[in-house]
Amino acid sequence: MRQQSPSSWAIICVLIAAAVHLALGFSIEFSIDEAHYALYAQHLAWSYFDHPPLVGWIQWPLVALTSSEGLIRLIPELLWILSCFLVYQVTFEIHHFIRGRNAGYLTSALPSANLCGLLAVLTIVAAPMLHILAIGLLPDSLLTPLSLGLMLMAIRWLKKDHFDIGDWIIAGALLGLAGLSKYTAAFTAFALLFVFLSTPKKPWLTKAGFWLAVAVALLLITTVIYWNWAHDWISFKYQLAHGGGGEWLWRRVAAYISLQILVFGPLFILGSFAFLKDCMHGIKLPLLALLGFFLIPFAIFTSLSGGGGLPHWTSPAWFCLAPFAGIGLAKAWATQHRRWIRVLFLIQVALCCIGFGYVLSGGISSASIKSNPIADLYGWKVAGHTAAGLVKATKTDGIAVQHWTLGSRAAWYASPTPVFVLDQRQDQFDLWFGQLPPGANILLINWSGMPYPMPVGNTSAFEACEPLDNLEIERFGRVLSKFDFSLCRNWQGLGRPE
Repeated sequence: MRQQSPSSWAIICVLIAAAVHLALGFSIEFSIDEAHYALYAQHLAWSYFDHPPLVGWIQWPLVALTSSEGLIRLIPELLWILSCFLVYQVTFEIHHFIRGRNAGYLTSALPSANLCGLLAVLTIVAAPMLHILAIGLLPDSLLTPLSLGLMLMAIRWLKKDHFDIGDWIIAGALLGLAGLSKYTAAFTAFALLFVFLSTPKKPWLTKAGFWLAVAVALLLITTVIYWNWAHDWISFKYQLAHGGGGEWLWRRVAAYISLQILVFGPLFILGSFAFLKDCMHGIKLPLLALLGFFLIPFAIFTSLSGGGGLPHWTSPAWFCLAPFAGIGLAKAWATQHRRWIRVLFLIQVALCCIGFGYVLSGGISSASIKSNPIADLYGWKVAGHTAAGLVKATKTDGIAVQHWTLGSRAAWYASPTPVFVLDQRQDQFDLWFGQLPPGANILLINWSGMPYPMPVGNTSAFEACEPLDNLEIERFGRVLSKFDFSLCRNWQGLGRPE
């Protein structure tokens, strides 16, 4: 590694990871969320049922030109590369901030900024969960670089103790775009406010620039507010219920924390511990305020995990922790604690490679096809095309599925055929395609990974369903899943299954 500078190695590692992402991105079909957000781009609106609109807006130009999953996935890949660059830059700025505040201490003890930046980037590259944001476009893919951009503005504030008008406008624009990305951007806004409050004086409250930043942020999110006002605030109601989850249990919190360490990697923990132990001397409050970009969202999601939660929700927070972990790891590296860093890095990279191989292979099938989660990434394209052809042949009113998670791939790959979800849960499909009209005939898709009984009889709303076709999905000679297509007649609109 001595033949290249740390910054060169950071670029090399990011490009190697990006090449792997692109190879995988061109090899597999859309996941549930990817297809759902691609449909956002097909149905442009001021906002949407479950998320703000930026995740749809940003991919609209590509979706208008192509349906290739690999090409559309260039967007999350570029966002991931930008996030890695921002992690390196934030690490560099924090390093200089520490040295500037501790001129007589740590000047020689603190490793070089470039080494800290490299180890921060390697912490990202070795984190299994963070590769998901590079392959599939999620709202978190957008919130991550925006959060890191706000961290840079926060460090700029700590260095200067004031903003000029241009800084305020940039901060307001970043906050507004974050709000257009995901509702949890509010946690990032609280972190930025915590940085402002950490300074002894609070002159910003009376400055026109602060209120200009607030106005810019509010102006950008007016589309979300207007859309929700026009739709009875359904998005806010859904997110509050979704975040609360079900019954709160302590064991879920313990499981969530354990899963976080597993999927993001113990390098984060080791580096953060070393940073808190060796790099906080004399400037604890400002650095703790910057750590709020991780601590605030992580603490909130962890507290909510007692009712349920998804592990990737904290991804932007872990990106914001990476600069601190990188500085801590560089400090540990410089003091000859290299063996653990090497071992943990190699283990995490091995887990990433195993994960990539697992996805490309189609997963491991057992006695039950449903037990293979990777089967969900194969077969929906041909199933969607088959379903669209059957709809035309039978002259039915569209496609039906019995759970909303089955609807996004069906709607994307069978586009523009309307897709109806046969449950009583309100969702985005009701806004896009409306309710299935009484008396309608429909093509029903049943997937073996999430099987449902035929919606006929006493608890359903069709007069009769008859099988039309079936499709087996194979990869490397193994059956991953099966699709059954049925013609269901005379929708009654009553007693729909949950």
